[in-house]
Amino acid sequence: MQTMGNTNSMCGLKRFSNYKKSPIGSFGNNSSQDGIKTIEAVKSCSFSRKADLCIRIITWNMNGKVSYEDLVELVGKERKFDLLVVGLQEAPKTNVDQLLQTASSPTHELLGKAKLQSIQLYLFGPKNSHTLVKELKTERHSVGGCGGLIGRKKGAVAIRINYDDIKMVFISCHLSAHAKKVDQRNTELRHIANSLLPREKRKRDLTVWLGDLNYRIQDASNRPVRSLIQNHLQSVLVSKDQLLQEAERGEIFKGYTEGTLGFKPTYKYNVGSSDYDTSHKIRVPAWTDRILFKIQNTDNIQATLHSYDSIDQVYGSDHKPVKADLCLKWVNN
Repeated sequence: MQTMGNTNSMCGLKRFSNYKKSPIGSFGNNSSQDGIKTIEAVKSCSFSRKADLCIRIITWNMNGKVSYEDLVELVGKERKFDLLVVGLQEAPKTNVDQLLQTASSPTHELLGKAKLQSIQLYLFGPKNSHTLVKELKTERHSVGGCGGLIGRKKGAVAIRINYDDIKMVFISCHLSAHAKKVDQRNTELRHIANSLLPREKRKRDLTVWLGDLNYRIQDASNRPVRSLIQNHLQSVLVSKDQLLQEAERGEIFKGYTEGTLGFKPTYKYNVGSSDYDTSHKIRVPAWTDRILFKIQNTDNIQATLHSYDSIDQVYGSDHKPVKADLCLKWVNN
């Protein structure tokens, strides 16, 4: 039944930072899991047969436009994963869910969806997998936004699911734009977390945040940033990433894990190309689109990240989509 509310054993694990304080609305779970952990994706296999559950997670800011060809590219042809999670921001008012369902068939079917105007979240499972769903609930939380032609809301939607006895929460969000609004984004994350994540942490095994978080590259000008990216030296910019900086300060995402930012910044592109913005705005490129996750108790569940990358072959927006392949395994089944 679906209801609507308003409202680790990691390979290549590397601790990014230690926190000196517990932030308001902390995302953390205990003192032994302080800071964002950055891990290298294990690319030796594509969805291990030894895993109990494999999930493909995708986030994309659509810029108010959709084409079926882009959605087919988004979902991909290889469907070895169990669950497919697609979070969208600035989604158009056209029937995106029907197009996604068509693109995902015949291998997968829609299990649940959550919408807050242009912020949307879809969860697909293998055909005839409804019997594995013991609970599914959707929620939403608005933090502003003026709507406009496509309803460019800011906020988040969530799907909470018990699938094959693994309790998971997926949160797709869109935060405030512009480099100077770091504190506002931090505050929005806290409000969303307090609204959508219950304090009874035993109720979830996995928590995933995905979306256009809108954190930018701090104190960087356009020409040197683009030059580094052009020369495949974008890793130099990671230390200036606002999201990682705020995590290091102890403001956000305590205890969460993210893959290495090995791909190029996903914003802002000229629509229809892989060229960065040449409009009058000339935005500085940034990793605005992110996926982070947390295993609540690594004594029970191990997680392996098999990929964390952008999907550069999608051209219909000024953002490139980001995908992560995550496999879970019970330690003591």
